[in-house]
Amino acid sequence: MATQTSKIAVTELMRIAWRTVGAVITRVWAEVEGRVDLLSGLTRIGIDEVSYRRGHLYLMVVIDHDTGRLVWAGKGQTKATLQSFFDALGPERSAQITHVTADSAGYIADVVGTNCPAAIQAADPFHVVKWANDALGEVRLTAWREARAAVRANPPRRGRPVKDAPPHLESQRLRLLTRSRYALWKNPENLTSSQSAQLKWIAQTDPRLWRGYQLKEGLRAIFKLPHHEAPEALNAWITSAQRCRIPQFAALAKTVQAQRGPILLAIEHGLSNGRTEAVNLRIRLRTRMAYGFRDPHALIAILMLTLGGHRPRLPGR
Repeated sequence: MATQTSKIAVTELMRIAWRTVGAVITRVWAEVEGRVDLLSGLTRIGIDEVSYRRGHLYLMVVIDHDTGRLVWAGKGQTKATLQSFFDALGPERSAQITHVTADSAGYIADVVGTNCPAAIQAADPFHVVKWANDALGEVRLTAWREARAAVRANPPRRGRPVKDAPPHLESQRLRLLTRSRYALWKNPENLTSSQSAQLKWIAQTDPRLWRGYQLKEGLRAIFKLPHHEAPEALNAWITSAQRCRIPQFAALAKTVQAQRGPILLAIEHGLSNGRTEAVNLRIRLRTRMAYGFRDPHALIAILMLTLGGHRPRLPGR
């Protein structure tokens, strides 16, 4: 039941204590782990960090790109945590790893390079595009703050409106900037008609924010190009971002330039942490459902049972 529903539902229905649920899960996972080798046959893996509680508490997770399964999880986001995965994997099987995707964390690259130096380390397109979305979000926030300051300095008049008087432009701009967040972040093919209208308004009224949006979409489009076209396109994007006079994207250009090699490797080999991010979403969902797991080992056990392909079946099903 604990692999299917929330922890509080299990405690109420089965009339047992919270600690008992964690102990049962840990014991069952120990039994499964003793008879199943989850690390067998790994060649292409994705490594990521996921928060499981407030206060900067993280789990390190490893995903098998070929099956989409969670194959390992450990507490923390340090070299020692990741090294414990490779210790469990062993030198012989570590040498069989051919491709690794991760974010730009330097310690991940160091540990991977030490344990499987022949593996191709590629940047994760999801994280690269997220950098651009974050930069665009900062540009939108700056524009929103400017509009709010203008409204406070010159608030719209109250009372009966004058006939044919133009709308208060800054108030309108503030309102539309507040609502345009998702329109700016969404992929163009997923926009609603209302969000498309918001982008059209931004293109006409805010050149800086519109330029940031174009740069974000340009970076995303590079990952769809054939690998022989990507280097030239990436160089052109870096040059445009450096010259755009938008501080957030000028800083992003430096980051992309530093990660140019791993980004091109991801495009060439068609690698992405998409499956890893999908598993991370399920991890966050399980964490919320399992509210009350203060012991990370019990949480890791429930995650491995539910996302590692060894979930027990309900009786009589």
